[in-house]
Amino acid sequence: MGTIPNPNDAIPLPPPDNNALLTLRARNASNSASIPSASNMMPNFYNNPAIQPSSVINLTSSSDVVIGPMTQYQGPVTIYQYMDATVEARAMQANGGVTTNRNNQSTTILQRATKNSTIFIVLLLIVIILAGVAIYFISQSKSPADQDTGSKEIFFGNNYDNTVIPNLGNGHLVIDRIQWGSSDRSVRKHRLEQPIPYVLITHIGVQSVPCYNVYKCSIKMRTIQDAAIAEKNLTDIPANFYVANDGYIYVGRGWDYTNAYANKSLAVCFMGDYIRHQPDEKQLEATQFLLAYGVTNKHIALDYKLVAQNQTKKTKSPGANIYKEVIKWPHWYPCGTENHPKCGEEVGITNWEMNL
Repeated sequence: MGTIPNPNDAIPLPPPDNNALLTLRARNASNSASIPSASNMMPNFYNNPAIQPSSVINLTSSSDVVIGPMTQYQGPVTIYQYMDATVEARAMQANGGVTTNRNNQSTTILQRATKNSTIFIVLLLIVIILAGVAIYFISQSKSPADQDTGSKEIFFGNNYDNTVIPNLGNGHLVIDRIQWGSSDRSVRKHRLEQPIPYVLITHIGVQSVPCYNVYKCSIKMRTIQDAAIAEKNLTDIPANFYVANDGYIYVGRGWDYTNAYANKSLAVCFMGDYIRHQPDEKQLEATQFLLAYGVTNKHIALDYKLVAQNQTKKTKSPGANIYKEVIKWPHWYPCGTENHPKCGEEVGITNWEMNL
């Protein structure tokens, strides 16, 4: 055995604590391992500067040689291998950027998501179809009267279906005589000449409480009519139209027949005592809608004069709370007030208490 020294340094001895074990165990064998001689190896080390061995060992005629640390275990041994991150990264690159397990897992998740989306879309389409079918059958089951209630033109008299309630606009319905239960004893004789030049505003008075729904207002209309016929010997309910606090118009004598006060006038009565009570905004608006409709359909003159009953005779009607609103309206006419002529003189009205 020969040793070739490093040309630069002497070969250092290994420190005692580096756990390096150099064991040489030589056994004589018939078949010996031939190791190149030092003379053949030295030129390679000295000529290649990249090779700088710390020591060179030359073994001759040896076997079972161990160079470096050696640990001996007595008994069964289990080996666990932990893959380095670098190795795993290389494996991922070889598999197209993802490992086989992760690729399979991602594919499974994608398939489940696609399946769930398909089920959701199918269920949604079924719900939409069922809703459409239900809406169709509900709309077909409605009567024509129900379908036309909000859009039908307003007509007074018996020239529309009894189940239809005409609408003046903005929810102001017109409740006709048959709908509030007019008495068969009423008689309307005197035709009203149109276009009408005067509009007279009154109220019920006598501590009458305003009504706020069709049921109670219909009862009030029947009570007024019965009292007019039985107690005052009138032929019918006094005014042409009645306006309730629910914002609805209740038809009295209508457009075509004279009221109980004066010919050549349209009487509109507020249903309540408006000395004590305040009118509702819906009630005031419904009255203006009614008058606008009358002008549009040529029932009322374009230049009609709007007056309160207290301007035509000595009375508190239509009540201070109504009167202060009426005098703000465009067609209000100050006849019967101080320094103004009597109401109706220019059209031949001489009496506002005709009791027709």
